[in-house]
Amino acid sequence: MMAAVLEAFNAESERLATVLAGLGPDDWAAPTRCEPWDAAALTAHITMAVGRLDTMLDAPEPETATVDAAGYYRPDERFSPAENDARLDSAALAARTGGAAVAADFTATWRRVATRCAAAPTGRRVTTRHGDPMTLADFLTTRVVEVAVHGIDLADALDRPRWTTPEAADRLTALLLGPEHRTALADLGMDAVAFLAKATGRGAFTAAERARAEAHGLRWLTLG
Repeated sequence: MMAAVLEAFNAESERLATVLAGLGPDDWAAPTRCEPWDAAALTAHITMAVGRLDTMLDAPEPETATVDAAGYYRPDERFSPAENDARLDSAALAARTGGAAVAADFTATWRRVATRCAAAPTGRRVTTRHGDPMTLADFLTTRVVEVAVHGIDLADALDRPRWTTPEAADRLTALLLGPEHRTALADLGMDAVAFLAKATGRGAFTAAERARAEAHGLRWLTLG
């Protein structure tokens, strides 16, 4: 599992970094659906979300892992008003360095994290800042969620085609729909990126689509 997750993380992060490298001043100021963030602040948030792995990998390893990737996105205090305000403020502050610096920071961060994850022993466990004991593979899956889903947010803000990579789309549809995710998508009659957008609130299922997705075991994620 770790190899596939790392492949997805690397592919999606590299794609986002390539897009960021080509943005101009007006692009960085584009408003996003993640109000009040503009493109620069949203990118700073993604960078901080990925960079949390540094602290986690430096910390002692928990004895067991009891939370999986979908369970990480449960509706509890991590999405409280205070936590959401802190999340908004920290990203806005980090974005003040300017778009070019934000892009460079993201590239340096994801590459460092990818290198550290690749060097981690098989079965490595980590503890999140919320106290969740998880396998590194499961937590890295949540970072694929962050990069890919916010990549959709950035693409929409910039009025560009959504750039979710096949590797990330495959891992995230598996997260949401389980091992038979390809069969489920075929039954739903939609491509992986369209499904991901709807399943994470970046679009709306029709009532029939929602019922069919839930019949296939769709796991809803609580996203801040």
